[in-house]
Amino acid sequence: MDSGDLRSKKLAKNLQFDVLIVGAGPVGLTLALALKQFAPGMRVAINDVRPLEVPRDERSSALALGVTSVFEALGVWDQMIDEAEPIKGMKITDSDQADIHRPLFLQFEGDVKPGKPFAHMVPNRVTLKVLIEAAKESGVEVFAPNKAARFEFKTSGVDVVLEDGTGLSAALMVGADGARSALREMAKIDTFGHDYKQSGIVTTFAHEFDHDQIAYEHFLPAGPFATLPLPNKRSSLVWTERTQDVQQYLDMDLAKVALEIEKRMGSSFGKVTVEAPLQAFPLRLQIAKSFIGDRLALIGDAAHVVHPIAGQGMNLGIKDVAALAEVVILAMRHGEDIGHEAVLERYEKWRRMDIGLMAVATDGLNKLFSNNLPPLRVIRDVGLGVVDRLPILKNAFIGHAAAAQSNGPRLLSGRPI
Repeated sequence: MDSGDLRSKKLAKNLQFDVLIVGAGPVGLTLALALKQFAPGMRVAINDVRPLEVPRDERSSALALGVTSVFEALGVWDQMIDEAEPIKGMKITDSDQADIHRPLFLQFEGDVKPGKPFAHMVPNRVTLKVLIEAAKESGVEVFAPNKAARFEFKTSGVDVVLEDGTGLSAALMVGADGARSALREMAKIDTFGHDYKQSGIVTTFAHEFDHDQIAYEHFLPAGPFATLPLPNKRSSLVWTERTQDVQQYLDMDLAKVALEIEKRMGSSFGKVTVEAPLQAFPLRLQIAKSFIGDRLALIGDAAHVVHPIAGQGMNLGIKDVAALAEVVILAMRHGEDIGHEAVLERYEKWRRMDIGLMAVATDGLNKLFSNNLPPLRVIRDVGLGVVDRLPILKNAFIGHAAAAQSNGPRLLSGRPI
């Protein structure tokens, strides 16, 4: 779809769609692509206040096996994998920042399925670029950059007027517009949670020694310090720090940042070179009290934000996509109204338990590990050691993290809808 096509569509009036998705990030784009691929006759549009382009973003995401299976089913994984790096294991330590010796308490190694590691690290810019191209090629209608000026919810659907005067109508609207979702607020859906008073610092760095496709997570008093493997002796850094202390690191020159990374890693990677300026993001737990409203479904960060301690943010969003796409497509095939409350309740019921468990787990882990109280250190280290020595329990944990359960939405196991 070229810019001329986009301009002509902006000037059109009262366009009819089955699904209108607000938010053109990876989660919204994946849903649009899934709907068009497995229900080719479905009329799907996507709207965003930002231009539909790849922003400067040095972050990478650990995409679980179930999520890469979704991308395989959608025919886009082959375009991502060249710049991806498999995560074939994880090593977890618990220590003080000044500790020289950092004992290994828990490790995961090996494939979840033959030839299938539990996750791949993929740069966000790669994921977004591939999804934008695929969504356009599939026939998804794009209205961006453009902002919704007015919404009107009716018994039969939703009417939207964009700022340029374009009128859109849809049977179902999907909010994929992030943690500060305007659609969620417009629908008066409250959230619950709390501020962690922590920030996630991210960057990419190169290192002297190979990572051997192993991810490391060091639990330090201020929060977890995680490195995740990228191609060519490079790693993605997700560094949790108290928000009050973050600015001092953002103000450092990159050579000093490299020394800080080496110190926290215990020189595991040898000499480090930081490749991009640090970026920091405030961390909080935020769960919508409902994932649905009148002809509205929330997905991704619009529905839930959890601590990155387990690297599950993007994965939870794509799992939402797999569930909602299946519910909507099957409802359409059965002649149901895809925006009806009874249909949307199936989606919410499918996702509520998984998200609740992940929220409780990540919140509890952060509280347990982000401190330096000796009694708690003993309890958590014994707990990690027990898990490490019980293969059944350890495999259950890693299987859930990989989103590879056979009883979940079809796309998570690579099956078509």
